[in-house]
Amino acid sequence: QVQVVESGGGLVQAGGSLRLSCTISGLQFGDLNMGWFRQAPGKERDGVSCITWRSATYYADSVKGRFTISRDNAKNTLYLEMNSLKPEDTAMYYCAPGISCSTAWATKPDHVNYRGQGTQVTVSS
Repeated sequence: QVQVVESGGGLVQAGGSLRLSCTISGLQFGDLNMGWFRQAPGKERDGVSCITWRSATYYADSVKGRFTISRDNAKNTLYLEMNSLKPEDTAMYYCAPGISCSTAWATKPDHVNYRGQGTQVTVSS
């Protein structure tokens, strides 16, 4: 059974930082590409970033230079370090294992095979 659990969200002031984590079980973590996407109420799903099984990384232009994706295969955990947060970053954040990682996916995910409940990020101005 595949389980995806996101954590680390919260309320932060603009300019602040958060680190999201995503633990995954039931899949061969080290063999998979992974991604983060977000969705705000009433809005479409937007890409944030993805990382290949070889640790090549891709980012949406809106987060480039501020967010960093990484993975720890030994811990079956995906991370998203978020700095210089802006109110427009406010959304529910989800991780997506087993995706086809590319700049296109990082910008606008066209497929999500698995996801968890998400973790809420709220950035106040």
